[in-house]
Amino acid sequence: MTIKKVALLGMPFDGFSSFLKGPAKAPDVIADLLKNGSLNGSTELGLELKGNPLITDAGSVDCKQTEQDFEHLKEKVSALLNDDFKPLVFGGDHSISFPILAAMAKKHQNLTIVHFDAHPDLYHEFKGNPLSNACPFARIMENGLAARLVQIGIRTLNKHQREQAEKFNVEVHEMRNWQGPELLQIKGPVYISVDLDALDPAFAPGVSHHEPGGLSVRQILDVIHSIDAPIVGADIVEYNPDRDINNMTAVVAIKIYKEICGKMLSN
Repeated sequence: MTIKKVALLGMPFDGFSSFLKGPAKAPDVIADLLKNGSLNGSTELGLELKGNPLITDAGSVDCKQTEQDFEHLKEKVSALLNDDFKPLVFGGDHSISFPILAAMAKKHQNLTIVHFDAHPDLYHEFKGNPLSNACPFARIMENGLAARLVQIGIRTLNKHQREQAEKFNVEVHEMRNWQGPELLQIKGPVYISVDLDALDPAFAPGVSHHEPGGLSVRQILDVIHSIDAPIVGADIVEYNPDRDINNMTAVVAIKIYKEICGKMLSN
């Protein structure tokens, strides 16, 4: 029986943010809150995370805010996978999903990505940068790093990104049509990517892009809880402490982490 272990990794990178800087500060803020002892360590599905020997703090990648940081992240994730850890990465901007999935795909075939976001992040390039945080899922799909991409909470589709979604056969669940997780039929292995701006700004003001009309925290948790398949990795990205209010969004990020981590350890 494979031992289920989770490694928490920080990726303080916002070198390819297409709008505001600030997400590079996120891993340190989240790590401090996780260590301060004020937050409950139990998940809603009954697993205790505090002091759990199956959860390891893998530290943070040393970032210089250049493309070379992607290689360091890929190497770090590959090493964790080789040691039979499931990586859970705190970003950082959303561009980091591409190097993570480049490492994940070498170990796990036929990945299903469950992607929460206000934006599809499918641009071929953005402002001349094909590695922008507006582009990671174009890079992931064109490189065959996942068999299926399911996007939830989308509310900013334009003509180019609709064409990209059709090109890569992306399952886009726009927020205006969202009815819940019942019809998703998610099969494993699963990778979860949570851009916190998937949430309505009322729930997560600490993000670079405020996009009204989004998901609630409960709606994201409902999807996570509904996944009945092995979750082999995850990232939580685009938290911007510079825009947060009383660490409200950081606490939301930790809540989402707890429920993902609990599922990773239980399936």
